[in-house]
Amino acid sequence: MNPELFLADLEAKPEALAKLAESLSDDPFAAIPGDVERVVFLGMGSSRYAAGVAALRLRAAGVNAVAEYASARASFPAARGTLVVPISATGGSRETLDAVARYRDRPAFVAALTNDPGSAVAEGADAVVDMLAGEELGGVACRTFQHTLALLLALEARLSGGHRGVAGLVWQAAEATADLLDRREQWLPRAIELLDGPNGVYTIAPAEHLSSAEQSALMFREGPRRPADACETGDWSHVDVYLTKTLDYRAILFPGSAYDAQAMEWVEQRGSTVLAVGADLPGAAASIRYTHDTDPDVALLTETLVAELVAAHWWSN
Repeated sequence: MNPELFLADLEAKPEALAKLAESLSDDPFAAIPGDVERVVFLGMGSSRYAAGVAALRLRAAGVNAVAEYASARASFPAARGTLVVPISATGGSRETLDAVARYRDRPAFVAALTNDPGSAVAEGADAVVDMLAGEELGGVACRTFQHTLALLLALEARLSGGHRGVAGLVWQAAEATADLLDRREQWLPRAIELLDGPNGVYTIAPAEHLSSAEQSALMFREGPRRPADACETGDWSHVDVYLTKTLDYRAILFPGSAYDAQAMEWVEQRGSTVLAVGADLPGAAASIRYTHDTDPDVALLTETLVAELVAAHWWSN
């Protein structure tokens, strides 16, 4: 792991997204059969974060879907009509390899999602989908997380009959990502100042974007090794609000929940610090806006870059 190379990986996001968008003129999941009745996502870490949001979106569209810890002892049994999607950027996650082994050579269709199509997770799969994120030289899953989300949106479109062009969405995410990178000197110093406290960083997001909070917290832990934890916005008032009474509580909040105002009432009462990303939020110490941030799907693919750049700064200093 290397902080300078991690920053370079982040700066390469727009170009990588553009290449992914070009590839989406063809359906990456074209090989999936038409009789899918259930989707089982398997992954760990960033892969599971992305899968959790994808499964929620599929259920909302009427598709039976679940995102499992690959380390769980068991999940749905192999059966015809079951689509199993093991997700591993490196293709070598031990837990994911163990989990997918239960489905190989059995009546389930396995579509592996990986950044290394020649890796172990692709062995024996019925289909392999390349993340096309390029090599992450910094050793941190950042572009692969973003590309995983984009490709899972493509899977959602295929299975749910959705009509939004995912390629166009990815192009917009590339533009939004480039905008944040190009203007970082305007917003990054203030973000660093607001989040730099003695008790770590907390990240808050609605269920539909929970992967953004989870990935952001991971970036603070993985690079600069700072305490960080994620929470769903509605649940925050039940499980994390207590910390605002005793800690110098500093958080990134990704707006969009019906319960943003409820959380912010406590934040203001307790004098806590919140940085809003993607929308202006009453009571927030500051808000970071970017191109296309009013589109929730663009935000889903883009917003973690704020935490990633703050983490890159702390890691290298």
